[in-house]
Amino acid sequence: MSMPGKEPEKDWTEEVEAPDPTVPITGWPDFETALRKRFPGETGPVACEYVVVVYAGVHLGRVFPLGAGQNIIGRSPQVDIALLDEEVSRTHAVISLWQGPGGDRVQLEDKGSTNGTFLNGRPVTRTMDLAPGDRIALGSHVLKLVAMDAMERAFHAVLLDQSSKDALTGLANRRTTLEELQRRFDLSRRHHRPLTLIMCDLDHFKSVNDTHGHLAGDVVLRDFGGRVAHSLRTTDVAGRIGGEEFLLVLPETDREGALLLAERLRAATSDAPFLLPSGPLRVTCSLGVAERREEDRDGGALMGRADMALYQSKNGGRNKVVFDQPVR
Repeated sequence: MSMPGKEPEKDWTEEVEAPDPTVPITGWPDFETALRKRFPGETGPVACEYVVVVYAGVHLGRVFPLGAGQNIIGRSPQVDIALLDEEVSRTHAVISLWQGPGGDRVQLEDKGSTNGTFLNGRPVTRTMDLAPGDRIALGSHVLKLVAMDAMERAFHAVLLDQSSKDALTGLANRRTTLEELQRRFDLSRRHHRPLTLIMCDLDHFKSVNDTHGHLAGDVVLRDFGGRVAHSLRTTDVAGRIGGEEFLLVLPETDREGALLLAERLRAATSDAPFLLPSGPLRVTCSLGVAERREEDRDGGALMGRADMALYQSKNGGRNKVVFDQPVR
């Protein structure tokens, strides 16, 4: 019973709309700069596109654009919306976007997942229509369908970049890379799928800073980050984990595939000079490769073996790829 003169207390068991994420005060200068760079002449309305935003789960903050036709959600690296989590089936659900002269239609269908797909709290047992604002739950993940314009896309991109990326190279930062390593290690071990790491270190990088200055060193790191990113699939993770040290996490990749990628990256680094203000500079890198074994306890054990292979590469003359060999 409520007291006279007071409003009744709110029933907190009802669903409360979660607030949209906001940029912290300290983030506004960078946000403004990023928007002006991306949209210098933006003055009028811009076209919208459909996206799903991760509002809960290990991929919090990610924005996945929807392409025309079917967009498959699952744990497999080959799907359109990859959520690398044990609670998500390899092919979990599909969001279909149909566009025509009569308007757009977005639909959701479960694909026989183990843990089910839920739309606004209700299980999806048939093909169901989606509207902007609808929430899709898959395990601990909550995705929200949003009709988002380019400015809003930039807003979310800035938020994600500030929390997860290395500002200089654009690759994942150390914390994000190591978290992704352990997450993907757990999935690999649980489902008996291949996982391979590449540890990479730029050779004689200290001499670059000492001879050409730290600004030149930043140019080399930034350019190298671009070469790494160009070599990867969308579901691979590459991060800068030290000054000139990088880690590549390759799910669903065995020894042969990882060695091919590592050699391609080695050649891309050594064959094309880095363009400094003072002129072109040849830089090489050393790489160590290790594939997950059943005896590996965690991601750190796998990373330690990749690091040992990197050490062997540097001791063996640098500018080469070395694979971690099992002890016989």
